Amino acid sequence: MSRGKGFRPQVGGNQMAAQLKKMQAEMMKTQESLQHERLTVTAGGGAVTIVISGAQRIQSIAVSPELMQSGDAEMLGDILVAAVNDAIEQSQTLAAERLNAVSGGLGLPGM
Repeated sequence: MSRGKGFRPQVGGNQMAAQLKKMQAEMMKTQESLQHERLTVTAGGGAVTIVISGAQRIQSIAVSPELMQSGDAEMLGDILVAAVNDAIEQSQTLAAERLNAVSGGLGLPGM
């Protein structure tokens, strides 16, 4: 067997199992850390503020008094939907970046 371009030595089964176990521990640690990270997202020019964890759990929603006093329930609903969707997307992006850093971009299912 030649050692030409693209040759990669085989990793032994025990070594691979140890690497996978280490990666699994790092993934769990990263997921735990994401539960404690917070992102703050605003919508409607700051009329709605949402705080969400890196584990996609809404921590709080604040609505400005001015928006509440407007009495426009449809606008409030639209702004809330936009803010929640944006918060979820940002949280998912953060989680994906952190988990991909651990997995090395292996594209593992559920990551």
